[in-house]
Amino acid sequence: MLMARGNGFLILLVTVLFLIGGCASGPLGKKIPVSEKNPVEQLTNLEKDIEAARRNNLNVMAPTRFAKVESFYDKAREGMNKEAQLSDILIHISSARAHLQLAEESAQIARSALGSAIQARELARRAGAESLGEDYQDAEDTFLKLTRAIEDDNLRWAQKNEVKVARAFDLLELRAIKDRALHEARELIARAEKQDAEDLVPVTLSKARRRLEEADSYITQNRYQEEKIAEHSRQSLFEARRLNRVLEQSEKLKTMTPEQSALWMESFLSRAAEGLATSDRRDEDFDVQTASILGVISTWGEEHAALTARLAEKDSETEGLQAKIAELEGRSQEEQGEKERLAAERRFQSLFNEVQSFFAPGEAEVYKQGNNLIVRLKTIQFPVGKEVIMPENYALLSKVQRTIDVFGQPNLVVEGHSDSTGLEATNLELSQRRADAVRQYLVANRTLPTEKIKAIGFGSAKPLASNQTPEGRAINRRIDLVITPQAEGAK
Repeated sequence: MLMARGNGFLILLVTVLFLIGGCASGPLGKKIPVSEKNPVEQLTNLEKDIEAARRNNLNVMAPTRFAKVESFYDKAREGMNKEAQLSDILIHISSARAHLQLAEESAQIARSALGSAIQARELARRAGAESLGEDYQDAEDTFLKLTRAIEDDNLRWAQKNEVKVARAFDLLELRAIKDRALHEARELIARAEKQDAEDLVPVTLSKARRRLEEADSYITQNRYQEEKIAEHSRQSLFEARRLNRVLEQSEKLKTMTPEQSALWMESFLSRAAEGLATSDRRDEDFDVQTASILGVISTWGEEHAALTARLAEKDSETEGLQAKIAELEGRSQEEQGEKERLAAERRFQSLFNEVQSFFAPGEAEVYKQGNNLIVRLKTIQFPVGKEVIMPENYALLSKVQRTIDVFGQPNLVVEGHSDSTGLEATNLELSQRRADAVRQYLVANRTLPTEKIKAIGFGSAKPLASNQTPEGRAINRRIDLVITPQAEGAK
């Protein structure tokens, strides 16, 4: 390495700087000052600055000049690895620096001139428009034409075409939001249509389509109302799933005789009556049987409400008696607090033990972290580059809902994590979208109120294993749930 050359290196460096005259020819024929600092240190700092510039979108705001920056950096790094002429290495580093400065100047002009297009592009990317493939890439390519035009001093042309590019990204953003919210419902309805739903279940199909159209229309007018969009998404998905269930049963009824159909429906009423311990009323009309079952259920509901009210009264009385006992026994407030703390710890441990039994060994890792319960979902899977909750994850998420329900109304943080493959910014965004998808699923299924659940994406910042192996990367791609029970919220 050059760092190991000691005094000989310093002598060589001074000689080279003398020979090259302290400067080199740069962009636009300007002289580039060549730094006398250690080239190894210069190259390291240049690499950091290039990465910072990329995070600041310089590769998009000034693509031509940024490409030259990377080209000169690659030449300098290759020269360092091959121990090329020191003068060439220093000139490549200085040229990269000069082009980086020009790229920053050009990017500043682009940010000022193309504000609307830049904002529309950022919103589209946040919504997941990159997953739209060629349509997104077409808009991205057109955007790069604007920034390249600015680099070529054709500012008027760039400003003239900005509105068209901004509109393209705006439409992509809306499309991505709709795709994320309504994709599954659309696919289910399309599947039913292919199976002759138009003929077999026209009323149910019409209702599912109408619900989907209402959701689509609402998103068009209110694309940033996330909670209401989630509710429209849930309703559309419900009707789409219901459509497929009704279609399946209709196809089954087609294979039955009228008597078989009647006996099949009678069996449902009979089993319900038997489960409620009511009399056998199969000799009655179906409507009468149904009314009888509903009557029993209503009575049980009223009795349950009365018992719940009486239990609340008893709980209140018990609390009052406990307070009096504490006062009579002369226990200090500190002693009472310590007892409650120990009781809370025992209760938390009991709930922890209960929750552990919900999951199979390979499904999730459940452990305590201070006053929090961590549920690490090992087997949750997403499509590559997407945040869609797949049907095969529903069973696992049902166990998550059951876990949360054990703690009553806890606070919940959904953490999204990724491996380090690809760009850091892309990984961070994808992990946030996947955390948001799990949060929306839990909200849509009424697991917790909206204000009780937060979603945070950490990208690849918190790995559990090495990202150098496929196994390690698979471990790092995960969803963690951080459950914080309330003081009196456990069931």
